Amino acid sequence: MRDFTDPLSIRPIGIFVHHQGRGHAERCAALARAMPAKRPVTLFCARDDIFPDLPPQAEVIRIPSLFEPQPGVPPGLDTVPAPDTVHCAPLGWPGIRTAMATIAGWFETADPALMISDVSAEIAQLARLCSVPHVKVLQHGRRDDPGHMAAYDGAAGLLAPFHRALAQDDWPPAMMARTHFAGGLGLDAAPRPDRASARRRLGIAPGRQVVFVLSGGGGRGIPEAPLAVGARATPEADWLVAGAVARDWHATPPANLHLLGWTDAVADHLAAADVVVSSAGNTTCAQILAAGAPWIVVPEWRYFDEQVMKARTLDREGLAVHLPDFPASAACWRRALGSARAGHRPDCQRRMIDRDAAAKAAAWLESLVARLWQPAPVSHFTLKDSADA
Repeated sequence: MRDFTDPLSIRPIGIFVHHQGRGHAERCAALARAMPAKRPVTLFCARDDIFPDLPPQAEVIRIPSLFEPQPGVPPGLDTVPAPDTVHCAPLGWPGIRTAMATIAGWFETADPALMISDVSAEIAQLARLCSVPHVKVLQHGRRDDPGHMAAYDGAAGLLAPFHRALAQDDWPPAMMARTHFAGGLGLDAAPRPDRASARRRLGIAPGRQVVFVLSGGGGRGIPEAPLAVGARATPEADWLVAGAVARDWHATPPANLHLLGWTDAVADHLAAADVVVSSAGNTTCAQILAAGAPWIVVPEWRYFDEQVMKARTLDREGLAVHLPDFPASAACWRRALGSARAGHRPDCQRRMIDRDAAAKAAAWLESLVARLWQPAPVSHFTLKDSADA
């Protein structure tokens, strides 16, 4: 094992990165880029092709997925109940054993300063059990169960990739005091395009209305049928849809509904839009808040009601109109679009994004490491002193 009493020797930081969607990889890559060049960073992920540019001191170690079914597992193993302190701990999965062994082996050989879990309660608890301090990434949702609370209570700190104003009402003060909020962490720091330039690049006529629908990468996509209803209800507008769309056989898409698929021009479309419709994924929300667009947010199903709770906080702060489901009629669509325009607060939306979020989060992590690993003070107390007392 390396001698870490040498001040020139820098302990690495590890990050477990969930491979679903885009947000986990983007914010962890932003953190790695913002860390000091002397600080090694090791990312553990089931995919190594989802990360934006990483700095030279960062490496990715690919591990098996902790969440996807393994073939050939005897069904009798699923009859053993899981304790409430875990979320995803099926029995008999060799991939989980390999992943956990890889991370635990790295703990032993690398002697890390810190492990960040983005996100897995099991990885957070593994770090604690292996005597490695960890930081748990905090997400929205109903997460007061024993599994989440064990990960939170055992953490050296919590990292929230959103603004403090978007904290849930039910988070206790003690939890808030240990949390670093980083609104916009992982968001592209490039300047936002202006409306006129964006519309020119996209070929949109100056007077034409645009409803931009943004589907995130963490699910199956926004259903097509309600989008067709909305487009037919507003023939004066072009409905431009980016991302995955779940096709419905009964949908009747009109000519003003355009399915773009995945596009690199999201920033231009957000700048050009009169109203944005989206789910409540973290990256999606950050992009729309940075653009300051009139917004309808319709949460997708996620574990622990993550998107539902985030959509509620956005609505509570007057940043978006939260709808529990997509409007099912023309009249409902028109009301929702009108509400989004009437309640638009672009300055408040943009205040949710900190362009220096990655640098500030990295500085917080470095200060946490320094505090945790501060050498014990040298005592000059001796047995002779004790005898003389």
